[in-house]
Amino acid sequence: MKVYSFEKLECWKNARQLAFWVYKVTANFPVEERYGITSQMRRASISVASNISEGCARATAKDQARFNTFAYSSAIELLNQLIISNDLSYISNEILEEGRIKIEMTTYQIAQLKKYQLSQVTSKISKPI
Repeated sequence: MKVYSFEKLECWKNARQLAFWVYKVTANFPVEERYGITSQMRRASISVASNISEGCARATAKDQARFNTFAYSSAIELLNQLIISNDLSYISNEILEEGRIKIEMTTYQIAQLKKYQLSQVTSKISKPI
């Protein structure tokens, strides 16, 4: 069975674990939030991993970096939703802190991958013909 390039990335593996964690955390949210914040958080968490993987399928490093920007943005959106969930007492301070740590690690890895991809664009531009 073929292993795709995104499956080898630590940032994708962590984003996948983050999505799994969000599903577990939101399983305890009030039923009336099923189509509200629960759905938003789940979609944002899946978007992180999805954008990393989609970026890997892009032909240029610049386009790959663009999708990592989307992934990073979705992670920050998720952090906002965790903070609001804590404000609403849907999650504890401890769960919020755990989520912050997971998001911080994932966004750091995404930023490093994006930095590398953009360096590839810069190095191609600065090479003499």
